[in-house]
Amino acid sequence: MGEAVTPEHEHDTPESWPKNYFNYFTEIEEHFQRTRGTALFLLSPLDWALIEVWKNAGIPLDAVRRGIDEAFEKWKNRRVKNQQINGLAYCTQAVMEQAKILANATPADPVTEDVSAPFSASELEAYLRGNAAAIRQSGRAELADMATTLESLAADALGQLRKLEELEQRLTAMEDKMMAIGRAAQTDEDLFESRRELDSYLKPYRSKMTADQLVMLEKQFLDRRLLEKLKVPRLSLFYLH
Repeated sequence: MGEAVTPEHEHDTPESWPKNYFNYFTEIEEHFQRTRGTALFLLSPLDWALIEVWKNAGIPLDAVRRGIDEAFEKWKNRRVKNQQINGLAYCTQAVMEQAKILANATPADPVTEDVSAPFSASELEAYLRGNAAAIRQSGRAELADMATTLESLAADALGQLRKLEELEQRLTAMEDKMMAIGRAAQTDEDLFESRRELDSYLKPYRSKMTADQLVMLEKQFLDRRLLEKLKVPRLSLFYLH
C-alpha cells in the first residue's frame, strides 16, 4: 500500500490508487519483522490497533517504513540496550516525524505503475462469502441481513472489483453497525477486562505517545476486542490477505 487514504484522495478512483493500497497491514507487519530480524515475530493486538490508527489518519506507508527504520537505528546506537523492540508502539514518534517530513516535502513527479487490484475476483468472492459464513456462524440474528448483503456482493465479485472504493465504504459502514451492536451487548465486566488488557500492553509505551494518539489507539483496540467478543470478522478489504 503506497499510502493510506488521505482527505485529498477520498474521491480517487481505484485506477488512481497505489497497487499495494490494500496491503497496508501486511506491508507494515513484514517490514517490522524484517527490520527486527525475526520473521516469525507476531504482532500484538495493540500493534494491529496502532496500524489501523495510522491507516485511518492517512499516514503514508513510506512514512511508517522510514519511522520503523529510524527507531531501530536509534535503538542500535544506544550504548545500553535493556530490551528488544517488541512492539510497533516503540516506533510511534519516529513514524509521526517521518509523516511530517513527507507532508512537507516537494511532491515528486508522478510515476506510472501497474495499479491493478492486489487480489482477483475469485479471491474477493471467497473473502466476502467467508465473512458471510462467519457472521451466520456467530448466531447473531441481528446480523443475518448483513450476511445476506455480503453474499449478494460476492455474487457480483467481478463488478465489485471495478468499484473498490465504493465497496470499501460499504464494508466499513457494515463494520460500524457491528461495532454498535457489540457496544450494546457489552457488559461492564467485558469492558473492564478489555481495558485491563489494553493497559498491560500500553504500559511500556504511554510516555512515547501524545494524549490524542493514546485516545485513538485505545478506541481501535477496544473496537477490535468488541468484534472478537461478537465472534465476527473484520470486513474491510484491508483484511483480505
